[in-house]
Amino acid sequence: MSLKEQFGKDVLLTGWGHSRFGKLTEETLKSLIVQVATEAIGNAGIDPGQIDEIYVGQFNSGMMPLAFPSSLALQVSPALANVPSTRVENACASGSAAFQQGTKSLLVSTAKTVLVIGAEKMTHAGADVVGAALLGADYDMAGKPSTTGFTGLFAEVAKHYEKRYGPVSDVLGSIAAKNHRNGVDNPYAQLRKDLGEEFCRTVSDKNPMVADPLRRTDCSPVSDGAAAVVLSVSPTGGTTAPVRLAGFGQANDFFPAERRDPTAFAATRASWQRAMAMAGVGLADLDFAEVHDCFTIAELLMYEAIGLAEPGQGATAVKEGWVFKDGKLPINVSGGLKAKGHPVGATGVSQHVIAAMQLTGTAGDMQLPAPRRAAVQNMGGVGIANYVSVLEAV
Repeated sequence: MSLKEQFGKDVLLTGWGHSRFGKLTEETLKSLIVQVATEAIGNAGIDPGQIDEIYVGQFNSGMMPLAFPSSLALQVSPALANVPSTRVENACASGSAAFQQGTKSLLVSTAKTVLVIGAEKMTHAGADVVGAALLGADYDMAGKPSTTGFTGLFAEVAKHYEKRYGPVSDVLGSIAAKNHRNGVDNPYAQLRKDLGEEFCRTVSDKNPMVADPLRRTDCSPVSDGAAAVVLSVSPTGGTTAPVRLAGFGQANDFFPAERRDPTAFAATRASWQRAMAMAGVGLADLDFAEVHDCFTIAELLMYEAIGLAEPGQGATAVKEGWVFKDGKLPINVSGGLKAKGHPVGATGVSQHVIAAMQLTGTAGDMQLPAPRRAAVQNMGGVGIANYVSVLEAV
């Protein structure tokens, strides 16, 4: 059973926009939001006045003084005056949380056309400010001093994995190298350089250990950026064919670390299963996936959470080439968070936009050969807030 069969209506991605990711000193939160919203509306072939609701995904958590961005999208056009607009926050999954809120507005018929935006400005803030803000997404470390920040939390996940299943350093280096190589072809990516496996696997002056066993190349960068998508219940005559949302899922895990198995990512698995069940598809029906690789250990665990490999066997997906561009399930063809960048509130929307571009044959140098179905997986915290979408070409 697909979403349309369950709810009796389509949810279509009919237009999208995407900024460059990186250190965008010349941009403000407003300029980024206006840029991508204008692009998405134009791409959808609609007038701004046809937007019924707006959802803005932004984490912020003290990274910048302005923590109330919901009305910034109204700067696109006077026709957006008085349109309901809501900021949605769920840590690094804020973008996908906004996407699902927009989806639900269409499904309950409070709107026929919704604008979803994800945006974040981070690079202006000092490392201590960004680190403290991100640690606010962890129950045990929020408000506490840390020299390694969120990297330290995922380093602990990697250590638990190593104790249970064996060394991971080399396979994490291979994942980093894969995503850097993919990022070269992404014009929006922050890091567009093929670093090679040897560099990514080796600790050096240019690739120091941040929190053992995670090196700098195992960590996504601090980024600015934005992305937007128009959701509609019917085609809008845009510049490209629409993309159908076939299924979605959400699941939250317990917040205290003591309540979770550190390597199971149980709620990630649950959100994946819910989305796939709603779409009525299996893993073999997917042509590619964009997953949340805030750290390379996270991507390794995603291989297992989505069922591509058994627990402890995620390295097989890399060694056998399954997750490469020419593999049976290409993962993070965009370069992922690792190379594309991770402006946290924008990430989930960006993943949906990149997937839509692939499914409409408009991904440029990133393009895979005629993909028909994809999955997007986005999470907040250490596997706490989890969102998955299954998208299909129309």
